[in-house]
Amino acid sequence: MIDRSPVSTLILFGATGDLAARMLLPSLYGLDLDGLLPDDLKIIGTARSERTDETFRQHAAEAVSEHVGAQYVDDAVLTRFVARLSYVQLDATDAAGYQRLAAAIPNRQAGIAIFLSTAPSLFKPTIDNLEAAGLAGPNVRMALEKPLGTDLASSRTINDAVGKAFPEEQTFRIDHYLGKETVQNLLALRFANVLFEPLWNSQYIAHVQITVAETVGLEGRSDYYDGAGALRDMVQNHMLQLLALVAMEPPASFDATAIRDEKVKALRSLRPITAADVATQVVTGQYGAGAVGGKPVPAYLDELGRPSDTETFVALKAKVDNWRWAGVPFYLRTGKRMPERSTEIVITFKDVPHSMFAAKGARTVPNRLVISIQPEENISLELMAKMPGLDRGGIRLREVPLDIRLADAFADTRRRIAYERLLLDLIEGDPTLFVRRDEVEAQWQWIDGVRAAWTAAGLKPRSYGSGNWGPSAAIALAERDGVSWND
Repeated sequence: MIDRSPVSTLILFGATGDLAARMLLPSLYGLDLDGLLPDDLKIIGTARSERTDETFRQHAAEAVSEHVGAQYVDDAVLTRFVARLSYVQLDATDAAGYQRLAAAIPNRQAGIAIFLSTAPSLFKPTIDNLEAAGLAGPNVRMALEKPLGTDLASSRTINDAVGKAFPEEQTFRIDHYLGKETVQNLLALRFANVLFEPLWNSQYIAHVQITVAETVGLEGRSDYYDGAGALRDMVQNHMLQLLALVAMEPPASFDATAIRDEKVKALRSLRPITAADVATQVVTGQYGAGAVGGKPVPAYLDELGRPSDTETFVALKAKVDNWRWAGVPFYLRTGKRMPERSTEIVITFKDVPHSMFAAKGARTVPNRLVISIQPEENISLELMAKMPGLDRGGIRLREVPLDIRLADAFADTRRRIAYERLLLDLIEGDPTLFVRRDEVEAQWQWIDGVRAAWTAAGLKPRSYGSGNWGPSAAIALAERDGVSWND
């Protein structure tokens, strides 16, 4: 039985790092602003650096002021929020620090949630030390931030270590994309509108594109990123989660088990990519020097400072082998130093089987549903419409977008950070938007197969100039099927 009662203590590992400053502390403040945090909730930050409660509270106040819109910074709420905070210095490998952490918790029986963001090599010692200090048990929830391994085997090692102290129902694996409003809206779009679900199959959909484009380079993450690459950093988690939400069958209900069961089925239906498929289904790239946003940027190797074959771009053509999606390609593309920051899903429907307007010189193009996730959240349905006029030279048709801009449609609602929803669900014990172990393993199994295939095929990343949409071979990957990327 899953415990859904709110916890009274939240522990943040890495509480002085970039993720906490940009996302976690501002998110928790936003929840406090809206009166959503339990009145008695205490938040304990831990990290290796030496700080007092007061200096940590000052750090948190500065993070909130910097990363929350000025119109939402309420001095009274900020004072109340930082009063919840305390700090315990802790080295992940030092057992004594965990004893100090346990002693700092006001009421261990009232429920604890732990947000753990650490290097893969530190998961086991951290879990062992938490258990030894009495910070495990049926009233403790464990949230895990990626990376959770570098392949299926290492992921299983981490999950085994976590599972020894925290059963699956107490483990909350985070993919912050699942906290984004537009990603959750994908479920509403599909399953709350009779308009789409009857057409959501191979009879009416020609292909699906999923793009996650970044303008940034390494951003101080060189050691992690060079060991991961675009496939493991972005495709294995965020992009395969988006694919699963597009491809899944309708769940019986909106609950964690039903939704995650259907996602796993979709992920397990991904057709393995073999060495023979690599030439036509996989393109990798590595950015060279160029310009992004009108500013010159260095090549990946110059930023890294050493030779490397790590891919900073990958494009894939995936197939979902089931009844609903037979024959429908899913084109996935992600890269760094792209011309613009963009995350979107494009559903391209098949063209009309016969156009009555062709004889009049009018050309139809397939309808498209464009789900934009970032930087702006938007859903657009592109339809064909007649252009105004007397048509003496023939009927003219043009695509007309029907936009649902969430910022406009819900202008009276504060735009939330994705972690707000996930942290609140962790505090309240709702696992629906977290990733289950069998999902993670299904994702890694497919990714490991892709990597093995391109290693066997001798695939090396192609160079592309920063500020471009990847190597030209990525364009050819889609255009061989008569498809253009939605740039």
